[in-house]
Amino acid sequence: MRVLIIHNQLWAHYKSKLFSEISANMKLQYPDSKFHVAHIALHEASRSGMQDEKSFPYEYSYEVLFQKNLDQVGFSERLRALIRTFDSFKPTVLNVTGWFDWAQVILMVYARRKGVKIVLSSESSTADHNRSGIKEKIKKWIVGMADAFFCFGKSSADYLINLGINRSKIAVDNAAVIDEDIIKSNFDQAKKQLPNSQADTKHNTFVFVGRLAPEKNLEMLLGSFMKLQDEEPIGEFWNLLFVGEGPEKKHLQELAAKSSFPGNIQFAGGFPWYKVPSWLAKSDILVLPSLSEPWGLVVNEAMVCGMPVIVSETCGCAGDLVSNGVNGFTFNPKKQPTLDKALFYFMQHPDKINEMGMESKKLVERFSSKKVAAEMVKCYHNL
Repeated sequence: MRVLIIHNQLWAHYKSKLFSEISANMKLQYPDSKFHVAHIALHEASRSGMQDEKSFPYEYSYEVLFQKNLDQVGFSERLRALIRTFDSFKPTVLNVTGWFDWAQVILMVYARRKGVKIVLSSESSTADHNRSGIKEKIKKWIVGMADAFFCFGKSSADYLINLGINRSKIAVDNAAVIDEDIIKSNFDQAKKQLPNSQADTKHNTFVFVGRLAPEKNLEMLLGSFMKLQDEEPIGEFWNLLFVGEGPEKKHLQELAAKSSFPGNIQFAGGFPWYKVPSWLAKSDILVLPSLSEPWGLVVNEAMVCGMPVIVSETCGCAGDLVSNGVNGFTFNPKKQPTLDKALFYFMQHPDKINEMGMESKKLVERFSSKKVAAEMVKCYHNL
């Protein structure tokens, strides 16, 4: 068994964590097998400043085809490099992760002619793309070339089924993984370092982590929180924390200044992924109110740390990771009263935070990187 994965960029730590786990599992289960990842470029242009400040090991065989932005790699040079890598490695299984990239689509055609089995990894959901006319037919043709599929979660699996794929071909539907070991370790360490005065305070904190941008629906979150501050006596004992940077920051700060308790609304700034747990440790409930979100890996992060979550029903992860009334709540991001209700529940029942946080840990277990890697290796072997 010789498995070749085509992946867009090297600087994507969670994907590299998964690749490392796949490599380790293959070495253990099938010592004679070979595993290799061809990263097309270093990063996307929009993420050029997101390289980890720390050095995290890439514990798998890989190469970077172009030492530059993905956006700077033309179609022809990309295709030639992919064909060259394919011919050199001679895989028995090709795992394509960018099936909206025509160079990778052509590589799939080439691989099929060579008799190589194809696995297609998909993060897309029905909310991401309109289904119409010729585009629909092209998508069906592309996915029809694959022998098996790895999906981020239920939403991406449903998208493929809508394109005519038989559910039996979806080998993995829980591929939205994080580096749970580092996230949990950093969270626990930060918890231990909290001063006793903070641990004993009557205040609880809702936290948002992500880009402060219009699509994140943060004005609605802020509006709900400020409304409850005004209307509920217990509102003054709750905080709202924003962790991230973005174009909406100044506007949100101006709105927050009008709050009845402006000191209870904080803007921490932006941090790399491995520093986010230190802010989660200072918080109690994660809120992700996005109007649109393909998945929302920060929800995985919070749940691994044992936190309840309040998640917009339009986030890709909602159907997989949120059980209403068990580990948190989903809500309609276009109807503020539904968010008001979810926030108010925790204000009324702070005693439920730990209990619902433990349920989060249970629900996110199936997204363990080790578990998912083992399922992927089993699929490769069975093809």
